[in-house]
Amino acid sequence: MRYLLCLIALLMIPSGPLRAEEGRAAVKDSAWAAYKASFLDPTGRVVDDGNGGISHSEGQGYGLLLAFLADKPADFEQIWSFTRRELLLRDDGLAAWKWSPADTPHVVDVNNATDGDILIAYALALAADRWERSDYSSAAATVARAILDKTVIEHGGRTLLMPGVEGFSASDRADGPVINPSYWIFEALPVLDRLVPSPKWQALAADGEAMIARLKFGPRQLPADWVSARTALKPAAGFPRTFGYNALRIPLYLMRAGRADRDLLLQLQRGMFAPDGSLVISDLETGAANDTLSDPGYRFINHILACVLDGTKLPDGAATFRPTQYYPSTLHLLGLSFVEEKHPECL
Repeated sequence: MRYLLCLIALLMIPSGPLRAEEGRAAVKDSAWAAYKASFLDPTGRVVDDGNGGISHSEGQGYGLLLAFLADKPADFEQIWSFTRRELLLRDDGLAAWKWSPADTPHVVDVNNATDGDILIAYALALAADRWERSDYSSAAATVARAILDKTVIEHGGRTLLMPGVEGFSASDRADGPVINPSYWIFEALPVLDRLVPSPKWQALAADGEAMIARLKFGPRQLPADWVSARTALKPAAGFPRTFGYNALRIPLYLMRAGRADRDLLLQLQRGMFAPDGSLVISDLETGAANDTLSDPGYRFINHILACVLDGTKLPDGAATFRPTQYYPSTLHLLGLSFVEEKHPECL
């Protein structure tokens, strides 16, 4: 089973994504305990308290990855048990994306969300290697194969990631295929390639980064949450034309994977953040601010950008984790683990 770590190590450069033996306790015990107390219920369900208390495959995947980074195998197993039992109900190996405590049956949308599937497979693969769990490795490979077979497509000379099996393809929509650029979790793709080898994974990573570099919409020159890739890349019809809660993850994912050049990161930083460091949700056409997010988890993305681009140390108190809501708190811990592991000079 140690072959997985060895193969990943051959591929990844020092500034690249975390390997199984890296990241050990990169999320500190106190931070994980606070996160767990706020968002993980006793059944292993990660609760999105900013979205009506639902759970989803994304949250379960984030929870698995953070439990791995905290080196907490019992918590990992608890989250995986819920995920396996409650969400892996489809017959294609992917997870149903939405689970609601207020509804019966609890799964209210059986379509998948591919970013959640990627996070689940990635975390399982890392945990399988560290904790020598062949069952995790087998489950990870099953999900990775389903991602490759059901959601990775070729269109217009590009390798694309469908956000879900249903609703986004050229046969589903006049402007399809529609992609979500924040679903490219770059650090996971080399690991999935080792689980289910295919040249499509590398092509997916290369085309994803190339597309993100071209997504410069409106005065702020930022990507849209949802993008039509039918011909020229443009904001997809029927979705808000915004740089929003999806796309704000893009620089975090690029940095965690050691990808993206300085110009791209600078472009994203200039468009995303107000002078005071708040993150701006903006209208793509006018550049006007639709919302300004001051939560520490959102601000932390700007702190990491300053660290990676200029070696700037984190502001006082920024490395102290105090949970707020599920989503920014999750981004905060993912960012903190990255700085702890790859840029301790910024602490």
